[in-house]
Amino acid sequence: MNVKTQAKNLFEKMVDYKRFATVLLAVGAFFYLGVIIPNETRSVTDLNMMILSSMSFLAVSFLFFIQSKKCQIKLSEMEDSQDMQMKK
Repeated sequence: MNVKTQAKNLFEKMVDYKRFATVLLAVGAFFYLGVIIPNETRSVTDLNMMILSSMSFLAVSFLFFIQSKKCQIKLSEMEDSQDMQMKK
């Protein structure tokens, strides 16, 4: 693979990771809202399941944001090395 194809694939991965992270963050926030809104009909088990779901979605979202940042750093390094090669 050439450098342009690698850069394009890396950029697409970065964008996809950001989209996944944003969606998971929104879903986790909605689950969290379900936890903090008072309701007498919920049992402790339901509440614990919602808290666990919310934290899980938020944790995976955080991991996807980290993965997106890693792709961004790699892409930046690729561009820097390509610029250095052009200057030579």
